Amino acid sequence: MRIPLDHKSNIPLYQQIESYLRKSILSGTLPAETRLPASRQLARDLGVNRTTVENAYSVLEADGLVFSRMGSGTYVLPVYPLPAIPKNSSDTPWPLWQTNLQRNIFSNSDAADEMLLAGGHPHPISFASGISDSRQFPVEEFRKVLQTVMRRDQIDALEYGERRGYAPLREGIAHILASQGLQTHPENILITAGSQQAIFLASQVLLKPNDIVLVEDPTYSQAIDLFRTLGFQIVGIPVDGQGMQVEKLEKLLQLHHPKLIYTIPNFHNPTGTCLSSARRRELIMLAGKYNVPILEDDFVGDLRYEGHTQPSLKSLDPGGQVIYVSTFSKMLMPGLRVGFIVADGPVYESLLNFKRLSDLATSTLIQRALDAYMTVGRYQTYLHRSSQIFRTRRDAMLDAIGRHLPSGISFEAPKGGLFIWLQLPKLLSANELLPIACKEGVAFAPGNSFFIDGVSGEDWIRLNFASQPVEDIEEGIKRLGSALRRMKTKKK
Repeated sequence: MRIPLDHKSNIPLYQQIESYLRKSILSGTLPAETRLPASRQLARDLGVNRTTVENAYSVLEADGLVFSRMGSGTYVLPVYPLPAIPKNSSDTPWPLWQTNLQRNIFSNSDAADEMLLAGGHPHPISFASGISDSRQFPVEEFRKVLQTVMRRDQIDALEYGERRGYAPLREGIAHILASQGLQTHPENILITAGSQQAIFLASQVLLKPNDIVLVEDPTYSQAIDLFRTLGFQIVGIPVDGQGMQVEKLEKLLQLHHPKLIYTIPNFHNPTGTCLSSARRRELIMLAGKYNVPILEDDFVGDLRYEGHTQPSLKSLDPGGQVIYVSTFSKMLMPGLRVGFIVADGPVYESLLNFKRLSDLATSTLIQRALDAYMTVGRYQTYLHRSSQIFRTRRDAMLDAIGRHLPSGISFEAPKGGLFIWLQLPKLLSANELLPIACKEGVAFAPGNSFFIDGVSGEDWIRLNFASQPVEDIEEGIKRLGSALRRMKTKKK
Protein backbone atom coordinates (compact mmCIF):
# COMPACT_ATOMS: atom_id res chain seq x y z
CA MET A 1 0.00 0.00 0.00
CA ARG A 2 1.35 3.40 -0.98
CA ILE A 3 0.57 6.23 1.41
CA PRO A 4 2.12 9.66 0.73
CA LEU A 5 3.93 10.80 3.87
CA ASP A 6 5.53 14.18 4.52
CA HIS A 7 8.39 13.64 6.97
CA LYS A 8 8.92 17.40 7.28
CA SER A 9 5.32 18.13 8.28
CA ASN A 10 4.32 19.09 11.83
CA ILE A 11 1.56 16.48 11.61
CA PRO A 12 2.76 13.22 13.24
CA LEU A 13 3.31 10.34 10.81
CA TYR A 14 0.73 8.11 12.50
CA GLN A 15 -1.91 10.83 12.02
CA GLN A 16 -1.00 11.12 8.32
CA ILE A 17 -1.43 7.34 7.92
CA GLU A 18 -4.68 7.32 9.90
CA SER A 19 -6.08 10.28 7.91
CA TYR A 20 -5.28 8.64 4.56
CA LEU A 21 -6.89 5.34 5.57
CA ARG A 22 -9.91 7.10 7.08
CA LYS A 23 -10.59 9.00 3.83
CA SER A 24 -10.19 5.80 1.84
CA ILE A 25 -12.66 3.92 4.07
CA LEU A 26 -15.26 6.70 4.15
CA SER A 27 -15.07 7.21 0.39
CA GLY A 28 -15.47 3.48 -0.31
CA THR A 29 -12.03 3.10 -1.86
CA LEU A 30 -11.35 0.54 0.87
CA PRO A 31 -14.65 -1.41 1.07
CA ALA A 32 -15.87 -3.42 4.07
CA GLU A 33 -14.00 -6.63 4.86
CA THR A 34 -10.84 -5.38 3.11
CA ARG A 35 -7.84 -6.72 4.99
CA LEU A 36 -5.31 -3.98 5.74
CA PRO A 37 -1.61 -4.78 5.48
CA ALA A 38 -0.02 -6.21 8.61
CA SER A 39 1.49 -3.45 10.72
CA ARG A 40 4.97 -4.91 10.31
CA GLN A 41 4.64 -5.06 6.51
CA LEU A 42 3.13 -1.56 6.16
CA ALA A 43 5.81 -0.11 8.41
CA ARG A 44 8.47 -1.70 6.18
CA ASP A 45 6.79 -0.41 3.00
CA LEU A 46 6.51 3.14 4.36
CA GLY A 47 9.88 3.23 6.07
CA VAL A 48 8.43 4.00 9.52
CA ASN A 49 8.43 2.40 12.93
CA ARG A 50 5.93 -0.43 13.43
CA THR A 51 4.51 1.43 16.46
CA THR A 52 3.59 4.31 14.17
CA VAL A 53 1.35 2.05 12.09
CA GLU A 54 -0.13 0.38 15.18
CA ASN A 55 -1.06 3.80 16.58
CA ALA A 56 -2.82 4.70 13.33
CA TYR A 57 -4.75 1.40 13.37
CA SER A 58 -5.69 1.94 17.03
CA VAL A 59 -7.28 5.32 16.28
CA LEU A 60 -9.28 3.83 13.41
CA GLU A 61 -10.41 0.93 15.59
CA ALA A 62 -11.45 3.27 18.40
CA ASP A 63 -13.62 5.16 15.90
CA GLY A 64 -15.28 1.95 14.66
CA LEU A 65 -13.77 2.03 11.17
CA VAL A 66 -11.68 -1.17 11.45
CA PHE A 67 -11.55 -4.24 13.69
CA SER A 68 -8.88 -6.82 14.54
CA ARG A 69 -9.28 -10.58 14.27
CA MET A 70 -6.93 -12.52 16.48
CA GLY A 71 -4.25 -14.16 14.33
CA SER A 72 -5.86 -12.97 11.11
CA GLY A 73 -5.29 -9.23 10.78
CA THR A 74 -7.09 -5.88 10.64
CA TYR A 75 -10.22 -5.50 8.52
CA VAL A 76 -12.36 -2.60 7.34
CA LEU A 77 -15.82 -2.35 8.93
CA PRO A 78 -18.97 -1.30 7.06
CA VAL A 79 -19.59 2.46 7.23
CA TYR A 80 -23.05 3.28 8.52
CA PRO A 81 -24.01 6.92 7.93
CA LEU A 82 -25.64 8.69 10.85
CA PRO A 83 -29.41 8.86 10.38
CA ALA A 84 -30.95 12.26 9.80
CA ILE A 85 -32.91 13.34 12.86
CA PRO A 86 -36.20 14.88 11.79
CA LYS A 87 -36.85 18.36 13.14
CA ASN A 88 -40.03 18.89 15.07
CA SER A 89 -42.51 21.32 13.57
CA SER A 90 -46.02 22.54 14.27
CA ASP A 91 -47.29 19.79 11.95
CA THR A 92 -45.53 17.09 14.01
CA PRO A 93 -46.19 17.92 17.66
CA TRP A 94 -44.11 16.51 20.47
CA PRO A 95 -45.45 13.51 22.41
CA LEU A 96 -47.86 14.48 25.18
CA TRP A 97 -45.38 13.67 27.96
CA GLN A 98 -42.89 16.07 26.31
CA THR A 99 -45.54 18.79 26.07
CA ASN A 100 -46.23 18.46 29.78
CA LEU A 101 -42.56 18.94 30.53
CA GLN A 102 -42.62 22.28 28.74
CA ARG A 103 -44.89 23.61 31.46
CA ASN A 104 -42.00 23.56 33.93
CA ILE A 105 -40.49 27.02 33.48
CA PHE A 106 -37.09 27.59 35.05
CA SER A 107 -35.03 30.69 35.52
CA ASN A 108 -31.98 30.40 33.28
CA SER A 109 -29.11 31.53 35.50
CA ASP A 110 -26.73 31.44 32.52
CA ALA A 111 -28.96 33.45 30.17
CA ALA A 112 -27.26 36.78 30.88
CA ASP A 113 -23.77 35.41 30.22
CA GLU A 114 -24.96 33.63 27.08
CA MET A 115 -26.42 36.90 25.82
CA LEU A 116 -23.18 38.68 26.73
CA LEU A 117 -21.07 36.25 24.69
CA ALA A 118 -23.49 36.52 21.77
CA GLY A 119 -22.97 40.29 21.86
CA GLY A 120 -19.47 39.74 20.53
CA HIS A 121 -17.66 42.32 22.65
CA PRO A 122 -13.88 41.69 22.63
CA HIS A 123 -13.65 42.09 26.42
CA PRO A 124 -16.99 41.05 28.01
CA ILE A 125 -17.51 41.81 31.71
CA SER A 126 -20.13 39.91 33.69
CA PHE A 127 -21.64 40.94 37.01
CA ALA A 128 -24.28 38.20 36.68
CA SER A 129 -22.63 35.25 38.42
CA GLY A 130 -23.55 33.98 41.88
CA ILE A 131 -20.02 33.03 43.00
CA SER A 132 -16.87 34.80 44.10
CA ASP A 133 -13.72 35.09 41.98
CA SER A 134 -12.27 31.60 41.52
CA ARG A 135 -9.13 33.21 40.09
CA GLN A 136 -8.16 34.02 43.68
CA PHE A 137 -7.87 30.33 44.50
CA PRO A 138 -4.27 29.01 44.63
CA VAL A 139 -4.71 26.35 41.96
CA GLU A 140 -1.08 25.26 41.83
CA GLU A 141 -0.94 24.80 45.60
CA PHE A 142 -4.14 22.76 45.54
CA ARG A 143 -2.75 20.60 42.70
CA LYS A 144 0.24 19.73 44.88
CA VAL A 145 -2.13 18.87 47.73
CA LEU A 146 -4.05 16.50 45.42
CA GLN A 147 -0.82 14.77 44.44
CA THR A 148 0.22 14.47 48.09
CA VAL A 149 -3.13 12.95 49.02
CA MET A 150 -2.92 10.43 46.17
CA ARG A 151 0.59 9.36 47.23
CA ARG A 152 -0.42 9.19 50.89
CA ASP A 153 -3.82 7.50 50.66
CA GLN A 154 -3.47 5.52 47.42
CA ILE A 155 -6.66 3.55 46.62
CA ASP A 156 -8.43 4.78 49.77
CA ALA A 157 -8.73 8.20 48.13
CA LEU A 158 -10.77 6.66 45.31
CA GLU A 159 -13.20 4.57 47.37
CA TYR A 160 -16.74 5.65 48.28
CA GLY A 161 -15.59 6.46 51.79
CA GLU A 162 -17.69 7.13 54.88
CA ARG A 163 -21.40 7.76 54.45
CA ARG A 164 -21.29 10.94 56.52
CA GLY A 165 -18.23 12.20 54.67
CA TYR A 166 -14.51 12.09 55.38
CA ALA A 167 -14.18 12.21 59.17
CA PRO A 168 -11.15 14.56 59.37
CA LEU A 169 -12.94 17.02 57.04
CA ARG A 170 -16.08 16.93 59.20
CA GLU A 171 -13.94 17.55 62.25
CA GLY A 172 -12.25 20.48 60.51
CA ILE A 173 -15.65 21.94 59.57
CA ALA A 174 -16.78 21.61 63.18
CA HIS A 175 -13.72 23.63 64.29
CA ILE A 176 -14.37 26.31 61.65
CA LEU A 177 -18.02 26.57 62.71
CA ALA A 178 -16.99 26.80 66.38
CA SER A 179 -14.74 29.75 65.50
CA GLN A 180 -17.86 31.40 64.03
CA GLY A 181 -20.00 30.74 67.11
CA LEU A 182 -21.80 27.56 66.00
CA GLN A 183 -21.03 24.64 68.28
CA THR A 184 -21.66 21.25 66.72
CA HIS A 185 -20.20 17.74 66.68
CA PRO A 186 -18.64 16.12 63.59
CA GLU A 187 -21.25 13.36 63.86
CA ASN A 188 -23.94 15.97 63.13
CA ILE A 189 -22.26 17.11 59.91
CA LEU A 190 -23.09 15.51 56.56
CA ILE A 191 -20.88 16.28 53.54
CA THR A 192 -22.81 17.04 50.35
CA ALA A 193 -22.08 17.95 46.72
CA GLY A 194 -22.42 21.67 47.34
CA SER A 195 -25.21 23.47 49.17
CA GLN A 196 -27.59 22.89 46.24
CA GLN A 197 -27.63 19.17 47.02
CA ALA A 198 -28.02 19.99 50.71
CA ILE A 199 -31.17 22.01 49.96
CA PHE A 200 -32.43 19.21 47.73
CA LEU A 201 -31.89 16.54 50.40
CA ALA A 202 -33.61 18.58 53.12
CA SER A 203 -36.53 19.29 50.79
CA GLN A 204 -36.99 15.63 49.89
CA VAL A 205 -36.80 14.48 53.49
CA LEU A 206 -39.11 17.13 54.97
CA LEU A 207 -41.70 17.69 52.26
CA LYS A 208 -43.96 15.96 49.80
CA PRO A 209 -45.69 17.31 46.67
CA ASN A 210 -48.16 20.17 47.27
CA ASP A 211 -46.63 20.99 50.67
CA ILE A 212 -46.08 24.70 51.25
CA VAL A 213 -42.65 26.32 51.66
CA LEU A 214 -42.25 29.84 53.01
CA VAL A 215 -39.36 31.76 51.44
CA GLU A 216 -38.15 35.33 51.34
CA ASP A 217 -39.44 37.12 48.26
CA PRO A 218 -37.11 37.70 46.42
CA THR A 219 -34.77 34.77 47.08
CA TYR A 220 -32.18 32.44 45.51
CA SER A 221 -33.57 31.66 42.04
CA GLN A 222 -32.37 28.06 41.92
CA ALA A 223 -34.09 27.31 45.23
CA ILE A 224 -37.33 28.53 43.65
CA ASP A 225 -36.72 26.28 40.64
CA LEU A 226 -35.92 23.32 42.89
CA PHE A 227 -39.04 23.71 45.03
CA ARG A 228 -41.23 24.03 41.94
CA THR A 229 -39.65 21.00 40.30
CA LEU A 230 -40.37 18.92 43.39
CA GLY A 231 -44.00 19.99 43.29
CA PHE A 232 -44.07 22.28 46.33
CA GLN A 233 -46.19 25.40 46.67
CA ILE A 234 -44.16 28.52 47.42
CA VAL A 235 -45.39 31.42 49.54
CA GLY A 236 -43.30 34.57 49.83
CA ILE A 237 -42.42 36.79 52.78
CA PRO A 238 -41.40 40.36 51.91
CA VAL A 239 -37.84 41.56 52.56
CA ASP A 240 -36.67 44.99 53.72
CA GLY A 241 -33.35 46.45 54.84
CA GLN A 242 -33.36 44.19 57.91
CA GLY A 243 -34.03 40.99 56.01
CA MET A 244 -37.19 38.89 56.17
CA GLN A 245 -40.16 40.84 57.58
CA VAL A 246 -40.71 38.36 60.40
CA GLU A 247 -43.53 40.44 61.85
CA LYS A 248 -45.64 39.22 58.91
CA LEU A 249 -44.68 35.58 59.46
CA GLU A 250 -47.20 34.46 62.09
CA LYS A 251 -50.20 35.36 59.94
CA LEU A 252 -48.71 33.34 57.06
CA LEU A 253 -48.04 30.40 59.38
CA GLN A 254 -51.66 30.42 60.52
CA LEU A 255 -53.03 30.84 57.01
CA HIS A 256 -50.88 28.38 55.03
CA HIS A 257 -49.60 25.79 57.56
CA PRO A 258 -46.23 25.46 55.78
CA LYS A 259 -43.97 22.45 56.21
CA LEU A 260 -40.70 24.40 55.83
CA ILE A 261 -39.24 27.91 56.13
CA TYR A 262 -36.30 28.47 53.78
CA THR A 263 -34.18 31.51 54.59
CA ILE A 264 -30.85 33.16 53.77
CA PRO A 265 -30.32 35.29 56.90
CA ASN A 266 -26.75 36.44 56.15
CA PHE A 267 -26.00 38.62 53.10
CA HIS A 268 -29.15 37.47 51.43
CA ASN A 269 -29.21 36.50 47.77
CA PRO A 270 -30.06 38.72 45.92
CA THR A 271 -30.62 41.70 48.23
CA GLY A 272 -27.43 41.49 50.34
CA THR A 273 -29.37 42.24 53.55
CA CYS A 274 -28.84 40.61 56.95
CA LEU A 275 -31.66 39.48 59.22
CA SER A 276 -31.61 41.60 62.38
CA SER A 277 -30.87 40.02 65.75
CA ALA A 278 -34.38 40.61 67.07
CA ARG A 279 -35.95 39.08 63.96
CA ARG A 280 -33.70 36.02 64.23
CA ARG A 281 -34.96 35.27 67.72
CA GLU A 282 -38.56 35.96 66.71
CA LEU A 283 -38.19 33.58 63.75
CA ILE A 284 -36.84 30.79 65.96
CA MET A 285 -39.67 31.31 68.46
CA LEU A 286 -42.42 31.27 65.80
CA ALA A 287 -41.00 28.21 64.06
CA GLY A 288 -41.02 26.33 67.36
CA LYS A 289 -44.52 27.53 68.24
CA TYR A 290 -45.97 26.33 64.92
CA ASN A 291 -43.74 23.24 64.62
CA VAL A 292 -42.14 24.26 61.31
CA PRO A 293 -38.50 23.40 60.52
CA ILE A 294 -36.15 26.13 59.32
CA LEU A 295 -33.68 25.51 56.50
CA GLU A 296 -30.88 28.06 56.98
CA ASP A 297 -28.79 28.67 53.85
CA ASP A 298 -25.55 30.34 54.99
CA PHE A 299 -23.74 30.40 51.65
CA VAL A 300 -21.44 33.41 52.33
CA GLY A 301 -22.17 34.28 55.94
CA ASP A 302 -18.49 34.62 56.84
CA LEU A 303 -17.78 37.25 54.13
CA ARG A 304 -18.37 40.31 56.34
CA TYR A 305 -16.62 43.60 55.59
CA GLU A 306 -17.98 45.81 58.36
CA GLY A 307 -20.39 45.80 61.31
CA HIS A 308 -20.96 43.10 63.89
CA THR A 309 -21.31 39.38 63.16
CA GLN A 310 -24.83 38.08 63.70
CA PRO A 311 -25.28 34.62 65.26
CA SER A 312 -26.47 31.92 62.88
CA LEU A 313 -30.01 30.70 63.39
CA LYS A 314 -28.56 27.27 64.13
CA SER A 315 -26.50 28.67 67.01
CA LEU A 316 -29.73 30.13 68.48
CA ASP A 317 -31.59 26.86 67.95
CA PRO A 318 -32.83 25.47 71.30
CA GLY A 319 -32.81 21.93 69.93
CA GLY A 320 -33.37 20.51 66.46
CA GLN A 321 -35.54 23.25 64.93
CA VAL A 322 -32.95 24.45 62.38
CA ILE A 323 -31.15 22.58 59.60
CA TYR A 324 -28.04 24.51 58.58
CA VAL A 325 -26.45 24.27 55.13
CA SER A 326 -23.31 25.89 53.77
CA THR A 327 -20.71 25.38 51.06
CA PHE A 328 -17.07 25.81 50.11
CA SER A 329 -18.02 26.30 46.45
CA LYS A 330 -18.79 30.03 46.69
CA MET A 331 -15.67 30.87 48.71
CA LEU A 332 -13.10 28.59 47.04
CA MET A 333 -13.87 26.94 43.71
CA PRO A 334 -17.37 26.12 42.37
CA GLY A 335 -16.05 22.93 40.76
CA LEU A 336 -15.06 21.49 44.15
CA ARG A 337 -18.77 20.79 44.81
CA VAL A 338 -18.32 20.34 48.55
CA GLY A 339 -20.98 21.60 50.91
CA PHE A 340 -22.41 20.33 54.17
CA ILE A 341 -25.47 20.01 56.37
CA VAL A 342 -25.58 20.43 60.15
CA ALA A 343 -28.61 18.70 61.68
CA ASP A 344 -29.55 17.21 65.05
CA GLY A 345 -31.94 14.43 65.93
CA PRO A 346 -33.69 11.78 63.81
CA VAL A 347 -33.71 14.03 60.75
CA TYR A 348 -29.96 13.52 60.42
CA GLU A 349 -30.34 9.79 59.75
CA SER A 350 -33.06 10.51 57.18
CA LEU A 351 -30.79 12.99 55.42
CA LEU A 352 -27.92 10.49 55.56
CA ASN A 353 -30.00 7.70 54.04
CA PHE A 354 -31.41 9.92 51.31
CA LYS A 355 -27.93 11.17 50.48
CA ARG A 356 -26.77 7.56 50.03
CA LEU A 357 -29.70 6.84 47.69
CA SER A 358 -29.11 10.08 45.82
CA ASP A 359 -25.46 9.67 44.82
CA LEU A 360 -23.82 7.12 47.17
CA ALA A 361 -21.03 9.52 48.12
CA THR A 362 -19.39 12.88 47.50
CA SER A 363 -15.95 12.56 45.90
CA THR A 364 -13.62 11.13 48.54
CA LEU A 365 -10.55 12.41 46.75
CA ILE A 366 -11.80 16.01 46.78
CA GLN A 367 -12.86 15.70 50.43
CA ARG A 368 -9.43 14.44 51.46
CA ALA A 369 -7.66 17.11 49.43
CA LEU A 370 -9.88 19.84 50.85
CA ASP A 371 -9.18 18.59 54.37
CA ALA A 372 -5.43 18.56 53.72
CA TYR A 373 -5.56 22.06 52.27
CA MET A 374 -8.13 23.78 54.45
CA THR A 375 -6.87 23.69 58.02
CA VAL A 376 -8.64 26.09 60.39
CA GLY A 377 -5.70 28.49 60.34
CA ARG A 378 -5.35 28.42 56.57
CA TYR A 379 -9.09 28.86 56.10
CA GLN A 380 -9.14 31.92 58.37
CA THR A 381 -6.15 33.36 56.50
CA TYR A 382 -7.82 32.74 53.13
CA LEU A 383 -11.08 34.20 54.44
CA HIS A 384 -9.34 37.33 55.76
CA ARG A 385 -7.50 37.85 52.48
CA SER A 386 -10.65 37.30 50.41
CA SER A 387 -12.64 39.68 52.60
CA GLN A 388 -10.05 42.41 52.07
CA ILE A 389 -10.07 41.89 48.29
CA PHE A 390 -13.87 41.75 48.02
CA ARG A 391 -14.35 44.78 50.25
CA THR A 392 -12.05 46.76 47.94
CA ARG A 393 -14.11 45.59 44.98
CA ARG A 394 -17.39 46.47 46.71
CA ASP A 395 -16.11 49.97 47.42
CA ALA A 396 -14.90 50.30 43.82
CA MET A 397 -18.34 49.34 42.50
CA LEU A 398 -20.13 51.71 44.87
CA ASP A 399 -17.82 54.53 43.76
CA ALA A 400 -18.25 53.66 40.08
CA ILE A 401 -22.04 53.56 40.43
CA GLY A 402 -21.97 57.05 41.92
CA ARG A 403 -19.91 58.39 39.02
CA HIS A 404 -21.25 56.51 36.00
CA LEU A 405 -24.92 55.62 36.59
CA PRO A 406 -27.65 58.22 36.15
CA SER A 407 -29.75 59.70 38.92
CA GLY A 408 -32.89 57.87 39.91
CA ILE A 409 -31.23 54.60 40.88
CA SER A 410 -31.39 53.39 44.49
CA PHE A 411 -29.57 50.75 46.54
CA GLU A 412 -28.20 49.99 49.98
CA ALA A 413 -24.49 49.33 50.42
CA PRO A 414 -24.11 45.71 51.60
CA LYS A 415 -21.96 45.03 54.67
CA GLY A 416 -20.75 41.73 53.28
CA GLY A 417 -21.47 38.98 50.78
CA LEU A 418 -21.21 39.22 47.00
CA PHE A 419 -24.02 41.40 45.66
CA ILE A 420 -25.37 44.92 45.23
CA TRP A 421 -29.15 44.94 44.72
CA LEU A 422 -29.90 48.00 42.63
CA GLN A 423 -33.24 49.51 41.64
CA LEU A 424 -33.41 51.20 38.24
CA PRO A 425 -35.02 54.59 37.62
CA LYS A 426 -38.78 54.59 37.23
CA LEU A 427 -40.32 53.00 34.13
CA LEU A 428 -37.10 51.19 33.18
CA SER A 429 -37.09 47.40 32.80
CA ALA A 430 -34.08 45.23 33.64
CA ASN A 431 -35.09 42.72 30.97
CA GLU A 432 -35.19 45.46 28.32
CA LEU A 433 -31.88 46.85 29.57
CA LEU A 434 -30.01 43.53 29.50
CA PRO A 435 -29.63 43.07 25.70
CA ILE A 436 -28.56 46.71 25.36
CA ALA A 437 -26.00 46.26 28.14
CA CYS A 438 -24.71 43.03 26.59
CA LYS A 439 -24.06 44.83 23.32
CA GLU A 440 -22.05 47.34 25.36
CA GLY A 441 -20.10 44.37 26.79
CA VAL A 442 -21.52 44.03 30.32
CA ALA A 443 -24.07 41.66 31.89
CA PHE A 444 -26.05 41.52 35.15
CA ALA A 445 -28.75 39.34 36.69
CA PRO A 446 -32.28 40.75 36.10
CA GLY A 447 -34.33 40.99 39.28
CA ASN A 448 -37.50 39.19 38.20
CA SER A 449 -35.77 35.77 38.23
CA PHE A 450 -35.44 36.02 42.03
CA PHE A 451 -39.15 36.59 42.67
CA ILE A 452 -41.66 33.80 43.12
CA ASP A 453 -44.01 35.03 40.40
CA GLY A 454 -41.17 35.61 37.94
CA VAL A 455 -42.65 39.00 37.07
CA SER A 456 -42.06 41.27 40.05
CA GLY A 457 -38.68 42.94 40.31
CA GLU A 458 -38.59 44.14 36.68
CA ASP A 459 -36.91 47.33 37.85
CA TRP A 460 -34.21 45.57 39.93
CA ILE A 461 -30.80 44.17 38.95
CA ARG A 462 -28.24 42.15 40.90
CA LEU A 463 -24.58 43.07 40.48
CA ASN A 464 -21.81 40.75 41.67
CA PHE A 465 -18.86 42.91 42.76
CA ALA A 466 -16.72 40.01 44.05
CA SER A 467 -16.25 38.22 40.73
CA GLN A 468 -14.31 40.91 38.86
CA PRO A 469 -11.07 42.86 39.45
CA VAL A 470 -11.29 46.58 40.24
CA GLU A 471 -10.34 47.73 36.74
CA ASP A 472 -13.11 45.61 35.17
CA ILE A 473 -15.62 46.85 37.74
CA GLU A 474 -14.86 50.45 36.74
CA GLU A 475 -15.17 49.66 33.03
CA GLY A 476 -18.23 47.45 33.49
CA ILE A 477 -20.22 50.05 35.44
CA LYS A 478 -19.20 52.66 32.89
CA ARG A 479 -20.64 50.43 30.14
CA LEU A 480 -23.80 49.89 32.19
CA GLY A 481 -24.20 53.67 32.48
CA SER A 482 -23.86 53.97 28.72
CA ALA A 483 -26.52 51.27 28.23
CA LEU A 484 -28.88 53.08 30.60
CA ARG A 485 -28.45 56.35 28.71
CA ARG A 486 -29.12 54.58 25.41
CA MET A 487 -32.24 53.01 26.86
CA LYS A 488 -33.51 56.36 28.23
CA THR A 489 -32.97 57.94 24.82
CA LYS A 490 -35.09 55.21 23.19
CA LYS A 491 -37.86 55.79 25.73
CA LYS A 492 -38.15 59.47 24.82
